[in-house]
Parts: sequence; C-alpha cells; structure tokens
Amino acid sequence: MSKITTLKSDNLLVSIYGNRREMGYCAAADTASKIREFLAHQDEINMVFAAAPSQDEFLEELTKIQGIEWHRINAFHLDEYIDLPEGAHQRFGHFLCESIFSKVTFKSVNYLNGNAEDIQTECERYAKLIKDHPIDIACIGIGENGHIAFNDPHVADFNDKFIVKKVDLDLKCRMQQVNDGCFTKLEDVPEYALTMTVPAIFSAKFIFCIVPGKNKAVAVKSAVEGPISEECPASILRCHPNAVLYLDKDSASNLDKFKKLMLRGDGSETAN
Repeated sequence: MSKITTLKSDNLLVSIYGNRREMGYCAAADTASKIREFLAHQDEINMVFAAAPSQDEFLEELTKIQGIEWHRINAFHLDEYIDLPEGAHQRFGHFLCESIFSKVTFKSVNYLNGNAEDIQTECERYAKLIKDHPIDIACIGIGENGHIAFNDPHVADFNDKFIVKKVDLDLKCRMQQVNDGCFTKLEDVPEYALTMTVPAIFSAKFIFCIVPGKNKAVAVKSAVEGPISEECPASILRCHPNAVLYLDKDSASNLDKFKKLMLRGDGSETAN
C-alpha cells in the first residue's frame, strides 16, 4: 500500500494515505511490527484499544495478520459509557469484543464497567490494573472536538492526577455519536462516561492514532497545526516521543502542508 506523504509536527509523525482502507492496512502492519518487536524482548505486553467506527479498517486488518502471539498480550480499552444497558450494542466493550477481543485469543481482556454499583471504586480498580500493567502500545483515535478517549476539552487535563475518572461529555462529543450512527438521537447518548486520562494514555511507550474521514479534518488541523493545548487534547501527541498519526486524504484535507503538496502535485514525496 502506498502513502501519499509523511509530515512531521514537533515529535509527531503524520502518515497520509489515499483512502481509509490503505490507512487501516498500514496502521495495522506497523502496529503488528511493533508488537513483534516488544515480544522479542518481553514475556508479555499491554495494549489499549479505542472503540469507534474510525477504527474499523484498522482493527479488521490487525486481526488478519498472521503470526502475532496474541496469547502474550493483555488488552484494555480506553473508555466506556456510564449506565447503558448491559446488552446495548453501543457499549464500547461490546464494540471491541465484536471487532477484536472475540476474534483473537488474548492473554487477558480487561473491561471497564460503566454499570458498576460504585463508579469511583471502578475507576480505582481499573487504575490499579493499568498501574500493574504499564501500557506498551495505545491504539487510539481523535474525536471531532479533538478529544482522545473521552477527554473532551472541558475535562482534559494534561497533568491529571488520575489514571481513570468519570467525566461528563460535551455536546459536540455526544453529537458525534449520533453522526457516526451509533445512536439514533442525541437524547439517547449518555451524558457521562469513564475514561483513561490524558497522562494515562501519554504513558504508553508507543501510540498509534488512527483518524480517517472528512468529519475529523478540523480536529486534525487543530491537533497537528494548532497550539498544544487542552482546548484540543489530541495536540499533546506532538509531545510524545513515539507517536504516529495515520490519516486518509479526507482527514488530512485541512492541513496546510498537505494542501500545498496537493497544489504542487508532488504529494507522493515526504515533507518535513
């Protein structure tokens, strides 16, 4: 699969592909390569996955790759709604079970429980799991408001003292769930969720961030070319020593460097 171009923004490597299928394929191949690299030196590794339609192609391709020793990987997920019925297909745990957790055999799969009787106790339980299993690889996305996990701009804290916390979701975040087809109407989208915090995600040794689609173009521009600020939580990725952002030409369409490359007609080259 060929990429259109590679850009750099501070520490963040930005790889842009012609369509989301190519993007997902290459993100999966890179992730698999990093998994093998870690497992060559560690008995097991710990991975975190995002649950969203933006991850569909990536997760599909990742589960197809042969030779990954899934039985040496502990799996976690980034966030979960609070108070959705156990059988609701919108639950992120359900999404990940359908997309990857049931398709390969992990050493362990660790779910966030948004229906726990005591939410604070659930936050502490999951935080201890993360402490005991430091994250090697985080596979994440970016929301339309620039969030990573459910760290919306109004609750994101680059110096958060928590690993997992309860948050209220802003209107743009909740509307995205409707726009993505996950819910029929805004009133159906929960107002609260559990999320891994920004520092918890940032603690991962490697971050692979997969973000296709025109509806993400504004957030991508803010993350890549705007100020590093909690107003766009994803902008913190530019400070991480080992983060890669995978885009298709739609999600990259607002980036100044990408637009210049397209105007010059030399988008097959790497731009620094």
